[in-house]
Amino acid sequence: MNPYLKLIRPVNCLMASLAVILVGIIVRGYGISEYWLQTLLGVLVVFFTTAGGNTLNDYFDREVDMINHPDRPIPSGKITPQNAMFYGSSLLLLSLLISVFINSLTLLIVIIAIVLILTYEYSLKKKGFVGNVTISTLVAMLFIFGGAIYGNIPLTTIFAIMAFSSNLGREIVKDIEDMGGDIDRITLPMKIGKKYAGISASIFFLIAVALSPLPYILGFFDIYYLIAVLLSDIVFIYASVIHFKDPTKGQNTAKIAMVLGLISYLIGGIV
Repeated sequence: MNPYLKLIRPVNCLMASLAVILVGIIVRGYGISEYWLQTLLGVLVVFFTTAGGNTLNDYFDREVDMINHPDRPIPSGKITPQNAMFYGSSLLLLSLLISVFINSLTLLIVIIAIVLILTYEYSLKKKGFVGNVTISTLVAMLFIFGGAIYGNIPLTTIFAIMAFSSNLGREIVKDIEDMGGDIDRITLPMKIGKKYAGISASIFFLIAVALSPLPYILGFFDIYYLIAVLLSDIVFIYASVIHFKDPTKGQNTAKIAMVLGLISYLIGGIV
């Protein structure tokens, strides 16, 4: 694979980009076809923003990667750090320029996202919980961005909060899982201990569960969504318990619950 292509992690970029289409279906159902241009531009914005963030991540992690991932483009010498920095910055700038052609709100959201990406890489990555909050905020902003494109921010804000809460819970569980190897980060489990960090993770999982009926209660979706999201809620509840015994299984279970949640959102948008 071309080193510049490998640097952006194209599969991750594509997965993030598909979130725009997902939100379009959630908000507009089959009517998403009327927004084909906005959808295309939104997909490109998310793709290039993710690509730029991934590139800068490798730039800032280049010294650690010399030991842990020497085959990556920068530590292997296939791309110089200076070129990687220019490449990543250019990708972020490109995403910003494309967002101008959607609407002013999407432009503002992309500006905020880029500021968060840069702040995370420069200072928040090693600060544990604050870094977790930043990453979870970026995940949630995918839904806000989609809401700005398709004109229903009230609905997508509900999903954004659920995404933030569930992702933050999983980030904490991952930090519990990695406690033995985290030597350059001050994580929440290190600060308050595994037990209380685990309780915090469970609370965030359960907040997502508690919010999940809202799209039905507020009249956005019908009963089919409620039935579908129940399965995701059950898996989240299981994850909130099992991670105390097995953090690896807990965070993987939470990932499954998140996928099931996305499927239920799709059902709500289509049916």
